[in-house]
Amino acid sequence: MDPTTRGDPESPLRWTCKSTRNLADELRRQGFQVGPRTVAKELAEQGFSLQANRKTREGGSHPDRDVQFAHINEEVLRFQRRSQPAVSVDTKKKELLGDFKNAGREWRRRGRPEEVRVHDFPDPKMKKAIPYGVYDLTRNEGWVSVGIDHDTARFAAASIKRWWRKMGRQRYPQAKELLITADGGGSNSSRTHLWKVALQELADDLGLRLTICHLPPGTSKWNKIEHRMFCHITQNWRGRLLTRYAIREGIIGP
Repeated sequence: MDPTTRGDPESPLRWTCKSTRNLADELRRQGFQVGPRTVAKELAEQGFSLQANRKTREGGSHPDRDVQFAHINEEVLRFQRRSQPAVSVDTKKKELLGDFKNAGREWRRRGRPEEVRVHDFPDPKMKKAIPYGVYDLTRNEGWVSVGIDHDTARFAAASIKRWWRKMGRQRYPQAKELLITADGGGSNSSRTHLWKVALQELADDLGLRLTICHLPPGTSKWNKIEHRMFCHITQNWRGRLLTRYAIREGIIGP
């Protein structure tokens, strides 16, 4: 089975990525009379089993990782104590618009499932929907802007601007500052120069002093918007076709 044997040779459990049929074919070429079932039996007796890859290896942790989380937490609390807005922002997974399969199930008449396309090839006549969310950490409220072109830094800044004009300034009429927490990648990446330019333009337009806090690399799921807003959106539109923007907007909310 070498060189496709996996696992520590000293371990009681080892495995191979070759199928029993391929192993049987190789043994027959070597002159043995054996079938896949016999190969499977022999493998089991020798401590082998079928196994998938397991994600266990992580890169080294930065020594200031915990300090960064503590700093972000303290910044949010500082803004909340002074009744200044603090939000969490992110882009949700892009969605294909049209009669494409959407994970999940809904109650329907028996034997009458919603018919969708076999392959998820994008429809050139329909663009993708790009939801960008802004979640208010203090008031537990959110706003989602749906883009139809590209997930850019200017789109992210425009979404925050729309949230402020439609919701934010009504909730915080005395606001002088705005804290934005975000992950370190995507349109609001800490390394994207256009994001910094768009933020300066946003600050000038809104007349607010902006403070940006980026989460450490690989911790995007720690972003509050992921498990306080996006998870409910996913649950709400499970098993439903996103055939039009109007439908999508109608099922984004709880």
